[in-house]
Amino acid sequence: MTRFLITGASGMLGRDLEAALVGRDVTALSRTELDIADGAAALAAVAGHDVVINAAAYTKVDDAETHEDDARRVNALGAASLASAAAQHGALLVQVSTDYVFDGSASTPYSEDAPLAPVSAYGRTKAEGERLVRQILPDDSLIVRTAWLYGEHGPNFASTMLRLAGDRDTLSVVDDQRGQPTWTHDLAEQIVRLVDSGARTGIFHGTSSGETTWFGFAQAVFDEAGLDPARITPTDSASFIRPAPRPAYSVLGHGSWEKVGLAPLPDWRESLRAAWSAGAIA
Repeated sequence: MTRFLITGASGMLGRDLEAALVGRDVTALSRTELDIADGAAALAAVAGHDVVINAAAYTKVDDAETHEDDARRVNALGAASLASAAAQHGALLVQVSTDYVFDGSASTPYSEDAPLAPVSAYGRTKAEGERLVRQILPDDSLIVRTAWLYGEHGPNFASTMLRLAGDRDTLSVVDDQRGQPTWTHDLAEQIVRLVDSGARTGIFHGTSSGETTWFGFAQAVFDEAGLDPARITPTDSASFIRPAPRPAYSVLGHGSWEKVGLAPLPDWRESLRAAWSAGAIA
C-alpha cells in the first residue's frame, strides 16, 4: 500500500487532502507538528513514506512584501528541504504552487511551460520553490499550480462574501481581475488521481475550468445562497490598493492533464454549486 505524507495538513487544502485519502495509509502533519524548512525534521518525517504532498505554505501575500525572508523559508527552502528528503528516501513529491508565479499580463490561459515572471514577494518565493524542487528531484516531482481556492476548512473569499452580506446592503468587488475559483475538495481529489495515474514528473494546473472575475464569483456565491446578486457592484483594483500586486489575469491552461489520461477539473460554476450543496460554504 502506498504510504502518504501530507504537510500543512491543518490548512484548507490539507484537510481536504486527508479526506480524499481516507482509507489509505496517511500521515498528516500540521505546520506546528513539522517545520518543513528544518532539514533533519523533514528527513525524519519523510522516512517510510512513498508520496509526500506539500500543502504547507506561507500564504500571507501582503505580509510577504515586508517579510520575504519568512516567506522564502517556507515556500522555497521548505520545499527544497522536502525534495532533498524525498530524494534520500526514494519518495515522490507533489509540490503545490500558485498562479502568482506569473505576472498576470497575459490575455490567454498560461500554459504549464510558460516562463515564470512573479511580481510579488510571495510569487518569487513560490517560483523559487518550484525551481528548487525540480532541480533537486527532477524525475520524482510533480508541480501542481492552483489559484483562487475556497473550501470548508479555512477563511476564503466565498465565505467572506456571505459574512459581509449579513452586515452590508451592498458590496463592491473588483471586476478587472480574471481567474478560476477552485474548490479545495476538487483539487484534493485531482491530486490523488494524479498520484494514482503513475505520473512521476511534470507541471499541472489544478484550477477549475472556465473563468470569471472576483465580481462574477461574488455574484455566483450570492446566487447559490439565495441572495440578490444585484447587491454586488463592480469596481476596479485601483479602489483596493494593497501592498502586494495581484495578477490581473490568473487563468491557467490545462493541457498536461490529457498527457496522463485525466480530465481537467469541472467548470468553476458547476463546482461552486456542488460545494454549496455539500455545505462547504457558510
